[in-house]
Amino acid sequence: MVSLGIDVLRKGGFKDLRNKAIGLVTNYSFVDSDLKWGIDLMFESKLNVKKIFTPEHGLGGVADGAHVNDDLHPKYGIPVVSLYGDKRKPLQEDLEGLDVVVYDIQDVGLRFYTFIYTLAYTMESAAEAGIQYVILDRPNPLGRGVFGSRIDDELQTFVGGYRLPLQYGLTAGELAQYFKKLMKLDLDLQVVKLEGWNGETYDATSLLWNVPSPNVPTYESLLGYAGTCFFETTNVSEGRGTFKPFILIGAPWINGSDFAAFLKREFPDLRLRSREFMPFYRKYANASCSGVEFFPRNDDNFFVITLKMMDYLLKYEQFEIMDRSDDLIGIANSAQKIRTGKLDYSQWKQSGMEFIEFAEDCLLYPGELNYRD
Repeated sequence: MVSLGIDVLRKGGFKDLRNKAIGLVTNYSFVDSDLKWGIDLMFESKLNVKKIFTPEHGLGGVADGAHVNDDLHPKYGIPVVSLYGDKRKPLQEDLEGLDVVVYDIQDVGLRFYTFIYTLAYTMESAAEAGIQYVILDRPNPLGRGVFGSRIDDELQTFVGGYRLPLQYGLTAGELAQYFKKLMKLDLDLQVVKLEGWNGETYDATSLLWNVPSPNVPTYESLLGYAGTCFFETTNVSEGRGTFKPFILIGAPWINGSDFAAFLKREFPDLRLRSREFMPFYRKYANASCSGVEFFPRNDDNFFVITLKMMDYLLKYEQFEIMDRSDDLIGIANSAQKIRTGKLDYSQWKQSGMEFIEFAEDCLLYPGELNYRD
């Protein structure tokens, strides 16, 4: 059994947060192991929650990339400050009157997921304001695997930064330790640790899948997203708007049978089939697409699989990859390197191993970080 940070805090009667004015950084994923809503638990326990800060998708789960406005909580009437609207980082005036910032959001363990930058930015703001920061920890659903090179500072955006590799193998609490070390923050950081988690992947825990965002509805979608997200910067559908986001890949001009046969030759153990599908929205909405459907397993490395798919797709004159792929892949001139066959992911390992060495003393749980060859 895995006990979440909120479970541990609740079991202790929330004593560490008593008599403190709390700013809560959270969203719809803030539930305990019994699926009770964390905000309700805090108010039922008479904690002084003064303000809620929300990341991308807001408090309730709006569409990807949608601008979210500030609001009042419909039940408790306290301010809900959007950090995916007019600003990404809390202003000092947003933190006035607070004694502590508490963070609890389910992460996915990937560099291009925006929640982790909300974590970094709110930590920076708390350090500037001189107030405590508390993480209620949750498992990294992808476990301890690490992949990719550390992103260069000059490529930093809200979907990539802080010298992280593509997959980093840390929980939110461990990642906070990493951010504090990397940025040399003068911050009173406390992590309410998990109990019973030893670095295993989400499917090996006792926990029900806690949907982290609208287009990662299942653990299998997350396994695909750890790679097929790169298709967001192409004119190939990554399955958004379908029943299987990130594990359906295709376009109207692709020969799905040939595509599937190619992938089976390259990855004989990969579970997939050719598939016709029609997105309801996003790319090729209401158009018939041909491509492949994946049935992912933990050992499948979809970063490598995706780059191999892009190699295949170069045979189609319709295939387009945008220069902003640098933001997701984290390599300068990545689109041009893919077009010319010069993107060599085997060169990423040394940088990934440097990250592992740097982050080693940030680990709070068993299980060593391991690079995925």
